[in-house]
Amino acid sequence: MSYRGLLDRYGDRLDVSRAVPPVTLHEGATPLIPAPRLAAAIAPGAELFLKYEGLNPTGSFKDRGMCAAVTQAVSEGATRVICASTGNTAASAAAYAARAGLGCVVLIPDGKIAMGKLAGAIAYGAKVVAIQGSFDDGLRMVRELSADGSIALVNSVNPARLQGQKTAAWEVSEDLGGPPDWLCLPVGNAGNISAYWMGFTEVDERPRLLGTQAAGAAPLVHGNPVPMPDTACTAIRIGNPARGDQALAAIRESAGHIDSCTDDEIFDLYRMVSRLEGVFCEPSSAAGLAGLRKAVASGHLEPKGRRIVAVLTGHGLKDPDSVIQGLHLPPPVPATMDALREAMGHEAMA
Repeated sequence: MSYRGLLDRYGDRLDVSRAVPPVTLHEGATPLIPAPRLAAAIAPGAELFLKYEGLNPTGSFKDRGMCAAVTQAVSEGATRVICASTGNTAASAAAYAARAGLGCVVLIPDGKIAMGKLAGAIAYGAKVVAIQGSFDDGLRMVRELSADGSIALVNSVNPARLQGQKTAAWEVSEDLGGPPDWLCLPVGNAGNISAYWMGFTEVDERPRLLGTQAAGAAPLVHGNPVPMPDTACTAIRIGNPARGDQALAAIRESAGHIDSCTDDEIFDLYRMVSRLEGVFCEPSSAAGLAGLRKAVASGHLEPKGRRIVAVLTGHGLKDPDSVIQGLHLPPPVPATMDALREAMGHEAMA
């Protein structure tokens, strides 16, 4: 087997310890999927691609940074790791800690995490602590707890996280044969957009960045923290992004744009990308696509002749309730061909 994960492929280009064997689940190398039908619907004339990060080992882009952060923690003698999470970080930290033989503690906002993500954290053996507060409260607490070095913090404030995550930018350019004109992605804690920009600029590439926040959790759009962020897009329900200043600097330097979309706008794209392209992402992942449609409609982005990459940060199975909730299946029909043809309606074969 030739591919052994990001640290095997890019380790000599990353500021991550090489003193120990990489802690890897063979993350990275995710596909860049052409999306012509979706492009025709939301960005006519563009060549649109989907960077499908949901095919990482635990189903989200977090695995890129976590392989680096946990490897670094092992090299520094850590025996436990800790993070605050809205879900994907928790699952990823738990998996990579298990891989390394470390203990793992995750803090989550009580009742505000998709069950598919919580299930992963539990399955990988993490100690899950639900707090009566927000992600921002949790991040404050884990930063304080880890300050004495007794437990390794693996949130995106850890520099190794961005070292791993920036590799996605290199993969995009390698697959396209150069950088895209625009890169569109959701913005929550703002580590991912910062990491992409770091990766692109390190190889002297400068696509324009389009970041999108949920309207109920849009501190970077409004210019102020949001004390009580409110959105059904749980992965980006963050009111005070740890990498906010870095993300805004990246958007300015790229001559890019940041905006917010309502939950209805985001969920509309969440459904469209599945039905038009057969790619199932979690709702928050579709924020970048919703932002793309809005930017095209408002004139901030001219799509014709442009190569555009939208990053889908997590797999749809991370949040299956978003599909199932409110779903009413039709009643069963008799096991006869006539009943089947009637149920199929106009699609029935004669």
